[in-house]
Amino acid sequence: MQYLRALLLCLPSLLLANVASAAFSLTESGNSLTADTNAGLIFTVDKSTGDVTSMKFNGIEVQDQGGKKSHIGSGIGAKCTWTRTGNNNNYFKITCTAGSLTQYYVARYNDPAIHMATFITAQPSIGELRFIARLRRAAVPQGVTASDMENGSVIEGSDVFLKNGETRSKFYSSKQFIDDRIHGVKGNGVAAWMIIPGTGYESASGGPFMRDIDNQGGAQQELYYYMNSGHTQTEAFRMGLHGPYALHFTSGAQPSADISTLFWEGLSIQGLVPQAGRGRVIGTASGVPSSFSSLQVVGFSNSASQYWTRTDSNGKFTGPYMKPGTYTMTLYKAELAVATQSVSVSAGGTLTSNIESAEDTRSVIWQIGDFDGTPRGFLNADKIETMHPSDKRMSSWGPVTFNVGSAVNQFPMAIFKAIGPVTLKFTLSSSQIGARTLEIGTTLAFAGGRPQVQVNNWSGPAPAAPSQPNSRGVTRGTWRGNNIRYTVNIPSGTLVAGANTIVINVISGSSGDTFLSPNVVFDALRLF
Repeated sequence: MQYLRALLLCLPSLLLANVASAAFSLTESGNSLTADTNAGLIFTVDKSTGDVTSMKFNGIEVQDQGGKKSHIGSGIGAKCTWTRTGNNNNYFKITCTAGSLTQYYVARYNDPAIHMATFITAQPSIGELRFIARLRRAAVPQGVTASDMENGSVIEGSDVFLKNGETRSKFYSSKQFIDDRIHGVKGNGVAAWMIIPGTGYESASGGPFMRDIDNQGGAQQELYYYMNSGHTQTEAFRMGLHGPYALHFTSGAQPSADISTLFWEGLSIQGLVPQAGRGRVIGTASGVPSSFSSLQVVGFSNSASQYWTRTDSNGKFTGPYMKPGTYTMTLYKAELAVATQSVSVSAGGTLTSNIESAEDTRSVIWQIGDFDGTPRGFLNADKIETMHPSDKRMSSWGPVTFNVGSAVNQFPMAIFKAIGPVTLKFTLSSSQIGARTLEIGTTLAFAGGRPQVQVNNWSGPAPAAPSQPNSRGVTRGTWRGNNIRYTVNIPSGTLVAGANTIVINVISGSSGDTFLSPNVVFDALRLF
């Protein structure tokens, strides 16, 4: 009797313990695999497709139930299996396979996130690699304003809209990869955050200044992680393991992007290289003007992987943990590559490799803007990332006449064949004339556009068509392409003492209407 009384007294606490331990669970019902993280998040994966069909956080359904579900690509029709794994069995791993692609979903005990990684051996047939969380708009209505196009009218392609007198596009939600470690959408009592921690972009393509879609607000609230796409793509796609990355849920506050991914090492993930099998590069970058000390980036790339890190104010840097291999190491002054060298990284090793800018310095007659790989400071450059060039908030694109020596924010960041040229006016002394060189730096061009000049009565040569991404750029909110510098050798007798004029036109064998006509984005110009 005494034993029975003691057992009855303990029974409530035993039941509570059993309930608590059972809360972290994965249940299978029909085609549904439902994981409870014991942290307020319960999510369901359809084991016959690989789609995430439900995401409930603190009882709020965040996954849209009326249309397409959340998935890699546009849905892959994967077949999924699951296992309980990791230290203390604190992880449920769902593995979904479809041909050349494997998608991993991981539930971690007491962690309100869907942890993910994507392994590929070939680019998906749709031509791009991305994870799309298709969320219920009523649950998380607050996204990026510039990409909220619901009830807007199409003005370009199927992806640029006019709403409330302002241009909107999913492309206007983008941030450069180097700064895009977390982005999210919010609602009343719930928020969803896409986190790309550590070396999450190592198998993506495009480099540190690549940018791609983060959010689109339509009937669904779409939250993205883009890995590969054809959106102003400057290099070949990389295969292998993409991520890890995570879809993290909170009650509203933004979580830290500094989440550890070391737990993945114990989950038997295809293509994962553990930290112990990686190496690092440390060193000092020098030679970049002090005005760019806060904008120095050191990058590393080869056909399999890419990495980057910012330097401190003294130029010192510590690179991330990188896969073993030989890399091209690049020093960027803002976004302009000013030095490259080769480095070899070994497993468990730390290599010291200093790098110095090889950028040439000139005694110039005049210069417009900074050669930094960007049009920053020029007319409309402060708006182009979040607006279409036709937006009423933009200043007129021209044709523009610019008096050298005027404020650079009067010089257009881009010129368009269908709109007209930019005309430069300047005065030279007798000691400044003779044979001279004009350099025109560009960051991107569209439809084969390139600059051709007329200097007073002399017509400069027609440059060859540039090697630039074969997609829209400046109308999609980016200036990032291949930095190209055009050199024009101006013969003696062309420039005169007194007033001079240079007209810069866009030439191309292609044509187009207004902002879809061949165009060129400027970096800087100089005469020496």
